[in-house]
Amino acid sequence: MKILIVNGPNLNWLGKREPDVYGDQTLADLEEYLSRQVVGRDLELCFFQANGEGDIIDFIQKESDAGGLVINPGAFTHYSYAIRDCVSSMEFPSIEVHISNVHARETFRRESVIAPVCKGQISGLGFTGYRLAVEALTEDGIQ
Repeated sequence: MKILIVNGPNLNWLGKREPDVYGDQTLADLEEYLSRQVVGRDLELCFFQANGEGDIIDFIQKESDAGGLVINPGAFTHYSYAIRDCVSSMEFPSIEVHISNVHARETFRRESVIAPVCKGQISGLGFTGYRLAVEALTEDGIQ
């Protein structure tokens, strides 16, 4: 089963950007962590990060044969109806993930236009949230 792991704007700056909020680990560390979690399982993780909305949409559409999507839309979470429409048009289930607890931060971060078209949202568990999302997508019944 192929699972897409999509990260939006500024997540390429993990480890540099606000380490008190996002920690000191990098995007490469996240990808390595998740890859280790699936060793020996019949899973293919396809990692993608982009700062542009259209790039994210193009990637998801190109990979429409995937079995699931873990997406951290970054700032696009709050206003990208284009990404929302893309996610909702896919035949596979999606889970929105955020490294920080968006509900304990600025008010504007609490509203997601993407979460309503996802099976669920995981927020505030750091890299563990991505692992849990992959696990949820691979369990029977999530689809």
